[in-house]
Amino acid sequence: MHPPHRHRRRLARRLWTAALAALALPMTMLAAGSTTAHAAGVRCSVDYRTNDWGSGFTAELTLTNRGTDPINGWTLTYSYAGNQKLTNGWNGSWSQSGRSVTVKNAAYNATIGADAAVTTGAQFTYSGTNTAPTDFAVNGTSCTGAHQPPITVLTSPSPGATYTQGEAVPLAATAAAADDASVTKVEFYDDTTLLGTDTTAPYTFSATDLAVGSHSLVAKAYDSLGASAESTPVGITVASGPAVVASPTQLGIRQGTSGTFEVKLSKQPSANVTVSVARTDGTTGLSVTGGSSLTFTPATWNTAQKVTVTADSSGTGSATFTASAPGHAKATVTVTELAASKAYDARFLDLYGRITDPANGYFSPEGIPYHSVETLIVEAPDYGHETTSEAYSYLLWLQAMYGKVTGDWSKFNGAWALMEKYMIPTHADQPTNSFYNAAKPATYAPEQDTPDQYPARLDTSVPVGSDPIAGELKSAYGTDDVYGMHWIQDVDNVYGYGDTPGGTCEGGPTQTGPSYLNTFQRGPQESVWETVPQPTCDAFKYGGKNGYLDLFTGDSSYAKQWKYTDAPDADARAVQAAYWADVWAKQQGKGGDVSATVAKAAKMGDYLRYAMYDKYFKKVGNCTGASTCPAGTGKDASHYLLSWYYAWGGATDTGAGWAWRIGSSHVHGGYQNPLAAYALSSFADLKPKSATGAADWGKSLQRQLEFYQWLQSSEGAIAGGATNSWQGRYATPPAGTPTFYGMYYDEAPVYHDPPSNQWFGFQAWSMERVAEYYQQTGDAKAKTVLDKWVKWALSETTLNPDGTFRIPSTLKWSGQPDTWNPSSPGSNSSLHVTVADYTNDVGVAAAYAKTLTYYAAKSGDAQAKATAKALLDGMWDHDQDALGIAVPETRTDYSRFGDSVYVPSGWSGTMPNGDRIDSSSTFSSIRSFYKNDPAWSKIESYLKGGAAPTFTYHRFWAEADIALAMGSYAELLE
Repeated sequence: MHPPHRHRRRLARRLWTAALAALALPMTMLAAGSTTAHAAGVRCSVDYRTNDWGSGFTAELTLTNRGTDPINGWTLTYSYAGNQKLTNGWNGSWSQSGRSVTVKNAAYNATIGADAAVTTGAQFTYSGTNTAPTDFAVNGTSCTGAHQPPITVLTSPSPGATYTQGEAVPLAATAAAADDASVTKVEFYDDTTLLGTDTTAPYTFSATDLAVGSHSLVAKAYDSLGASAESTPVGITVASGPAVVASPTQLGIRQGTSGTFEVKLSKQPSANVTVSVARTDGTTGLSVTGGSSLTFTPATWNTAQKVTVTADSSGTGSATFTASAPGHAKATVTVTELAASKAYDARFLDLYGRITDPANGYFSPEGIPYHSVETLIVEAPDYGHETTSEAYSYLLWLQAMYGKVTGDWSKFNGAWALMEKYMIPTHADQPTNSFYNAAKPATYAPEQDTPDQYPARLDTSVPVGSDPIAGELKSAYGTDDVYGMHWIQDVDNVYGYGDTPGGTCEGGPTQTGPSYLNTFQRGPQESVWETVPQPTCDAFKYGGKNGYLDLFTGDSSYAKQWKYTDAPDADARAVQAAYWADVWAKQQGKGGDVSATVAKAAKMGDYLRYAMYDKYFKKVGNCTGASTCPAGTGKDASHYLLSWYYAWGGATDTGAGWAWRIGSSHVHGGYQNPLAAYALSSFADLKPKSATGAADWGKSLQRQLEFYQWLQSSEGAIAGGATNSWQGRYATPPAGTPTFYGMYYDEAPVYHDPPSNQWFGFQAWSMERVAEYYQQTGDAKAKTVLDKWVKWALSETTLNPDGTFRIPSTLKWSGQPDTWNPSSPGSNSSLHVTVADYTNDVGVAAAYAKTLTYYAAKSGDAQAKATAKALLDGMWDHDQDALGIAVPETRTDYSRFGDSVYVPSGWSGTMPNGDRIDSSSTFSSIRSFYKNDPAWSKIESYLKGGAAPTFTYHRFWAEADIALAMGSYAELLE
């Protein structure tokens, strides 16, 4: 049997570097000494930004090293012209003398590499005029501000406009250059396809050959100094013929009030057209009270007219309003009548409408949610139009909330069907599971510390345990196939592997539709910038002579094979969404509408138990020495926690006769989901069919709650996690390493670049699940953890007078927990956390607000309730745009586009598009498609010494989480 590859997964997380995330307002000042570099060698620029509320402001300063040598220790100085007074600062030691301000580096950001940057910030008070300073200096050398890119706005077409196929779509943009530069040209794009260019103002282009469907249009301006910037995308729809156009397509109206939507035509008619608007189904509590008959002339066809819908004083539910005209395609608007008090449900429906509007670019033609609307983004997905199982799980949750608000459960069921079709491998995608031998699940290969230590040699002499759940799963479901989501997918087949669900193995670049993908596979130090993407079905068509297999494992021969990796937190979130769908549907008397889908969620939860097992099914606890750590014989190989992954694979040749499965030895605090464990163990509709599934999840629930308590720092935050396989090869940990049921404390489990424990988002995501579980059950153990965590989080949250906010971003850890004693838990007095920097990240803030919402609903905590409301109101009032809610991000980590990708000397191959893979490869050289992206010039400019690029990203998970937070607040606290 040919053994499995190592499998490694990193979720789509943002703001991994301190310089990127340092945006403001900690509660204390971080100070450290510095070592001053020689001034003569310094070349630098400083970008200065403020958030001003009239009597005070926060300042964010990004210091970029424009020289060729590192700056080893820095002191930044500047002065104000007014009465600005320093309150506190972060990411450096701040002081003020008169009008002069001095910032010295902290210990962790003392070195600034060539073309790298650090960000520091502070809060000030003032009165009168707040003029920005200009006299920046670093180590005594004057720094200029970095040249700012041009400002570009796509003024035509209008967002949401509809055109008829063959009709010219008029594109127009305004562009203004900064400093002494001038605009040299404006390019117009349809997503990443260049449509045309204009070199003189006014900047226009007429697009006449756009295909039927949704389009995301972008204008991109260039200036005479080489800088460029693109506009916010504008979504439009091209129809096959004349159509009635209505906007928005989702509308919430509270009882006793009225709301409006607009109607116009997509194409100029030759004569007057009368549009009739009427309720065509749904609740009778909603009615058209204005605009039921609208006349459009050849002169006014594109001038929107309003339709007024009024809600009665007592009804709830949804209705469909149809706008129709002879010879035109109809338009429909879903209007939902909400209780009089439900302003936050109205916000949910507003955001839901923007997210699901096809013209806004969140979804592929198949309806698959992209990771982000924008294509140029590198996180764990290395392209914005990839997707993850995480995104599918958020789609399920979003549609469950839509069912709660509107009573329409068809969209929730449809989301599960979509996920099942495209993200759960079909039998054709995993064809040789029948050869799986549960007595020997896989062959051992050690995990290595760095990518350059791969390929890792297989070792058949290392004992592996037996798989105790394969037989009962087959008995329960009548199949050898695994029912779990693969974690990542190339939705537009940009790489060109063409591993389409249910399709041909490595169908190639011409294959249409989504393609499975694999990335991380080479140890904890392998960041996204060092990965070699590879297919899930490796038929040796691309890569080298053995496809991509010999980059990862060392063997005497290689067989064509398939392999998938499951992200347990995403599958658990899918179960979580199904739980809420079941609860909410039953409250409406519609439990039968979702029962079939909920049963599928129970099945997914049954297979999710593979995440509870040591990678090679070895015994859990004090497991050291790959050869000496004993093989498990059943449930003694289970840690009963949600680990980082489980994976499975096998031969592509049905006659080859082998398949494999592995769990994971590494467990992260941020992945646990006690609500899913509760649902799968105690909630009748979600109890798995297998003989021991419900019991395993019952034990997992208690083990997860203990895990949180074991990892809770003295301050309240939850630390990294634990492993049953030190260094991924069952090494011996340092003496004195604390344990949890024999598993070793790991400050940054799974990956180190960047450390997996530093992102506050893991805190908010995980504690939100604890809070949901607590709100549903009142479990005192959950409350104890939440009481301490919420107190800490609130102490690190700043709500500004203007309604903006700052929450933690990057966490720093010290010390260790006490070894776990279930009968007498320690106090963890030596385990500590500090907040290194702060952010206004709206996706994380939404998850945090949900945590506070569920906690406040059960505990009655007034501060938690008020803070949840302030976070939601702050982003609603300050951070909206046409596509949703988002904030700008400066991406200093994009300096890594040129990072080397380790490929062993002598190894060579090609990507599907012909990009060469060899020992000189870089991140961007094996992803040449990025050079055609409309935002690529931002990266080029940055790599050549320009300012760090700023993007406003619309991530699907974040937009969904914001909408969900609004709906949760409406349900529980409004």
